[in-house]
Amino acid sequence: MADEKRMDEADVITLEFDDGAEVECEIMGVFDFEGKEYIALIPDDGTDDVYLYGYKEVGEEEFELVDIEDDAEFEKVVAEFDKIMAEEA
Repeated sequence: MADEKRMDEADVITLEFDDGAEVECEIMGVFDFEGKEYIALIPDDGTDDVYLYGYKEVGEEEFELVDIEDDAEFEKVVAEFDKIMAEEA
């Protein structure tokens, strides 16, 4: 599980994982799918990875990242994200 640790800028957050590892991520965007909001993050770790999490606003400028624990839901979210990226290309 990853938790949002702090907001450095409006578009960069630092994730802290259960093992203590930290990764700065650029916020790529938030998108709606099947009545829920999800966020795409690009880690600054030299890979081409994109992290996808559930997104929940908890205040004026605060939000929580929610792990997508259901494999079927995760696969659907990945497919929707891929579709959005293909449309923007």
